[in-house]
Amino acid sequence: MKNKIFPPKADSHQAKKIIGLTGGIASGKTTVLNEFKKLGIKTISCDEIAKKIYKRTNVHKRIKKLFGTSNRKKIAKIIFSDSAKRKQLEEILHPKIIKELKKQFSILNSQFSIVVVDVPLLFEAHLEKMFGKIIVVYCKKNQQIDRLMKRDKLTKTEAIRRISSQLPISIKIKKADIIINNSKTLTYIKKQVQKIKNVWPN
Repeated sequence: MKNKIFPPKADSHQAKKIIGLTGGIASGKTTVLNEFKKLGIKTISCDEIAKKIYKRTNVHKRIKKLFGTSNRKKIAKIIFSDSAKRKQLEEILHPKIIKELKKQFSILNSQFSIVVVDVPLLFEAHLEKMFGKIIVVYCKKNQQIDRLMKRDKLTKTEAIRRISSQLPISIKIKKADIIINNSKTLTYIKKQVQKIKNVWPN
C-alpha cells in the first residue's frame, strides 16, 4: 500500500494548519508523533490532555461515581467490555478535550506553520472537520495484537476485544489523506515522517 502525501492547502483558516494523527490502538501513533516532534514540528497528544482533565476534582468525582473506582486500568477493563459505560465516559471527557484542543489551536495558530495532533478516536468522535489533513498510522493486525498484549499486559482475547471496539483500520485508511505504515522498522517510520515533513511549509 503506497503512502498518500498531500501538503496542506494554502488557506488562512487555522484548521488547515492542524494535522490530525490517528490509527488503531497500539498501531504506533505515539512513535510517529515523537518523530514529528524530533523534526521540529509542534505536537499535541490528546491522551496527555485527557490525563490532565481526568485529574480535575469535578471530573474525577464523576468518573469514580460512575465506575466505583478511579483506577485507570480497572476502568479500561470495564469500558472495553461494556460499550454503554464506554460511551458514558466519552460523554464526560470528549467535550472537555475538544474545548482544550480548540483553546490550544487558537494560541498556536499564530506561532506555528503546522501542528500535528494525536487523536486516537478522531473518526469515532467525528472530529474530521477540526483538521486540515488526517494521517492514519497502521500495522498488521497480528503486530497490533502482540504490541497491545505486551504494552497493557492483556490476554489475546482482551487485546482483540479492544481492537474491535474501534472503527476498522481499513475504513480509517480510506478516510485518510496521509498513510503511514508501521509494520516495519523504526528507520522506515523515520523515512516516511521525513518525506511527509518535506512537503509541508516551514
